[in-house]
Amino acid sequence: QVQLVESGGGLVQPGGSLRLACAASGFTFSSYATRWYRQAPGQERELVAGISSAYGVTNYADSVKGRFTISRDNAKNTVYLQMNSLKPEDTAVYYCNAQYSLYDYWGQGTQVTVSS
Repeated sequence: QVQLVESGGGLVQPGGSLRLACAASGFTFSSYATRWYRQAPGQERELVAGISSAYGVTNYADSVKGRFTISRDNAKNTVYLQMNSLKPEDTAVYYCNAQYSLYDYWGQGTQVTVSS
């Protein structure tokens, strides 16, 4: 059974940090590109960061460059998103995605709220 399970969300003050994790099972994780998306209330889902399967090439949305870091541990079948210098506008549900060819899997999401 294919699963992507996110964890690490929560409430944090502006300027704080959180580390999200997404644990994968049921497929060959190392072959899949993985991405983090987010969706704020009333807004479309947007790509936050991605990391390739083979060489770990990363890409980021302009809004998070320099603050967020995506990484993966293929031995643990896990992808991470380190989020620093968080802002209220980072508040959203964060989703993990794994994609390879026509195979496209999503997690259930984890809430991140940045508020004082």
